[in-house]
Amino acid sequence: MDLNNLQGDVEPEFEGTIQNITFPAGREAVLTCSVRNLGRYKVGWLRASDQTVLALEERVVTHNVRISVVHEDMRTWRLRIKQLRESDRGCYMCQINASPMRKQIGCIDVQVPPDIINEESSTDIAVQEGEDATLVCRATGHPQPRVVWRREDGEQILMRKPGSGSGKELIKIESYNGSSLRLLKLDRRQMGPYLCIASNDVPPAVSKRVLLSVHFSPTVKAPSQLLGAPLGSDVSLECQVEASPSPVSYWLKGGRVPLNGFIGGVSTESGQPRPEMLLDGPKYGITEQRHGFRGTMRLIVKNFSPSDVGTYHCVSTNSLGRAEGTLRLYEIKIHPGSVSTDDDHLNYIGGEWLVVVFWYEWKKNYYV
Repeated sequence: MDLNNLQGDVEPEFEGTIQNITFPAGREAVLTCSVRNLGRYKVGWLRASDQTVLALEERVVTHNVRISVVHEDMRTWRLRIKQLRESDRGCYMCQINASPMRKQIGCIDVQVPPDIINEESSTDIAVQEGEDATLVCRATGHPQPRVVWRREDGEQILMRKPGSGSGKELIKIESYNGSSLRLLKLDRRQMGPYLCIASNDVPPAVSKRVLLSVHFSPTVKAPSQLLGAPLGSDVSLECQVEASPSPVSYWLKGGRVPLNGFIGGVSTESGQPRPEMLLDGPKYGITEQRHGFRGTMRLIVKNFSPSDVGTYHCVSTNSLGRAEGTLRLYEIKIHPGSVSTDDDHLNYIGGEWLVVVFWYEWKKNYYV
């Protein structure tokens, strides 16, 4: 018996299986096919989905320059795909042209880092207080990215507590998972910069900033409505303001402020002079500090004199409304050798006199 002829009749067979692989886009992928007893037969590589022939033996027949075949140790055939693209994702067939045909299949999963679809995601928005808002962040990638919402400023996210009856109660959370962040019955404390962060374990993660503005008419509070100081001192008057959009704020001195905000002249309703608008200068120091929707108005009356006694108004207005606070300033008479009581508190702070008294003490001094 001719042993050579007998060996030539041995059918080829695969050694092991082709391992499925996963690589990020841009990397190189290699599928390995091992065959023994190949004899006169040939090995080819095909794309499994549409049976497109990629290579026969070591000769690449596709026009894709990123594809090559390496033949090693007479048994191993490697299909190499450089600079992986999403279009390369799929299964590939190692085929032996025996009869019947023999094949093995290995698959490549191409990972793609996340990307945010700006056209389908929220931009900066402004909403009236009490209305609802939904922040949307759509992302692509493979695997499908996870979307997490956080506050850019490090604050916690405020959301309405589910099942809280009227829904007035707000709860704090560090982050929110999901492409849509729905905020019901917006509260001014919820305004600020939000970040949607998309990640899928394929670096880099990406983020998008969305600024949420909550608009409401101004509110004004005067922490100390009765102020007293000795003559010759500098007196500080202060008001706390909340408003969005940013308001126009100013100080007035005198009688009641008209509802229409008109300054100067005589009120036709009461016949009393209208309040005088105060300007920053030698007599008055006017400053305003703002942080988000909160602000502090400060008026310093320099060298306090009898003509400065009276009523002062801090006024704040924006496109949605107007608000004011009223403060009354009077003289504190200091007698040599007198001792202050618990009824009047005289403080010297930063070069300014500030006195807060009870109502009866104010009346006693004001009407002397």
